[in-house]
Amino acid sequence: MGSRGKPHAVCIPYPAQGHINPILKLAKLLHHSGFHITFVHTVYNHNRLLKTNGPDSLDGLPDFQFETIPDGLPPSDADVTQDIPALCESTMRTCLPPFRELLAKLHAKSLTTPAEAPPPVTCIVSDGIMSFTLDAAEEIGVPIALMWTTSACGFLGYSHFPDLTSRGLIPPKDESFMTDGYLNTAIDSIQGMRDIRLRDLPSFLRTTNPDDFMLGYIHHQVKRASRADAILLNTFSALEQDFLDGLSEIHKRKKILAIGPLQYLSINKIPKNSPVQSNICSNLWKDEPECITWLNSQKPDSVVYVNYGSITVLSPQQLVEFAWGLADSKYSFLWIIRPDLVAGDTAVLPPEFVEETRGRGFMASWCPQEQVLSHSSVGGFLTHCGWNSMLESLVGGVPMLCWPFFAEQQTNSWAACTKWGAGMEINNDVKRVGVSKLVRELMEGEKGKEMKRMAKEWKRLGEEAATNDGSSILDFETLVNEVLLSNSPK
Repeated sequence: MGSRGKPHAVCIPYPAQGHINPILKLAKLLHHSGFHITFVHTVYNHNRLLKTNGPDSLDGLPDFQFETIPDGLPPSDADVTQDIPALCESTMRTCLPPFRELLAKLHAKSLTTPAEAPPPVTCIVSDGIMSFTLDAAEEIGVPIALMWTTSACGFLGYSHFPDLTSRGLIPPKDESFMTDGYLNTAIDSIQGMRDIRLRDLPSFLRTTNPDDFMLGYIHHQVKRASRADAILLNTFSALEQDFLDGLSEIHKRKKILAIGPLQYLSINKIPKNSPVQSNICSNLWKDEPECITWLNSQKPDSVVYVNYGSITVLSPQQLVEFAWGLADSKYSFLWIIRPDLVAGDTAVLPPEFVEETRGRGFMASWCPQEQVLSHSSVGGFLTHCGWNSMLESLVGGVPMLCWPFFAEQQTNSWAACTKWGAGMEINNDVKRVGVSKLVRELMEGEKGKEMKRMAKEWKRLGEEAATNDGSSILDFETLVNEVLLSNSPK
């Protein structure tokens, strides 16, 4: 089939690394399933990607093209993650008009006669927090699927914010909530989350301001989610069925589709030599493949992998406490330290730490994480609990030390530690003694061994969901045939 006869999906992530990665994976799967793809970056991230991956890295393929829209923030050539609240407000308030213009441009192109002209847009796959796309989809009369790049438990936590607000439980009434035990209040009304505490729910509730922007933003996005034709999650039913059931209760009459782990669906469906696998990437930082070379020289299950993701920032003191905790554990480690990891400063490690750990530590600014977490040398993962990282750890069979930073990372940590048996949480007030003790427990203790066993079981179940007639394969087929192709001639 020539490109002109294909269905055409416009895919648009929220402009941060942890959102781009899963939506690009989904776009590649749709491309492999016969769709023409237009993938939409912001101008800021488009320029960062070109800087990181080379001037031809976004040339795409004839039927997998990249486009841009502005994010509404002042122009910048910085190479850092943008301020999240500012970016949320800007995309919500300013991105609909340029997105409409892009759709109009694609429509005009589809009416031309050249063979390379794209087919008409037939569907939209949007990030759940880029929900301005709902208005555009309704205006041009095409189905739209919203992909929430959170866990199901994280999205379920967000989906209960309106109810918790109406009951007067959030926001807290005064600043004493941080110290008076209020955050330990148990909530018994969330299906699948019996007795979860307020502190385990997404962190945006931790404000005393009822007009706080991020609190209102979550209300706004959750309310709009029910207008989509389907809500997608990068998870699998064996892992989060209770939470998926809870979401179905809230977002009634909507398809809630668990289509993960997307990395397994990609491996099982898309051939390794496919141009879409080799020619299209999404890294905003440059991978350092030397990490893998170093891991190849280490013994099985001997390395602690440390990565705080693409958004988390540490204070200089927190960096030092983590450093000495790793040093004092006496275990080998691979530590990813982004250039912008330390708030307002460059990440500088004490020279004594560098000397103490010489020969058993490897530090890099970015790495191919899926490859790292599937490497036989990696025995544990110290993580910020972003959902991509946690899912990749579970499907790599790697147990976790959890240090959640913000958003739904607290909920992910709660689930890993209390529901999935594959995590232990580090105190938010990080101290080197606590870090070294937990690293040793993770790598050699009885609890660590049981966590490893559970992580291996989730790996098996994740593989099962993404093969043959597994639950995620069936949900992906539902997405394609019953949602995205629902307007297509039969």
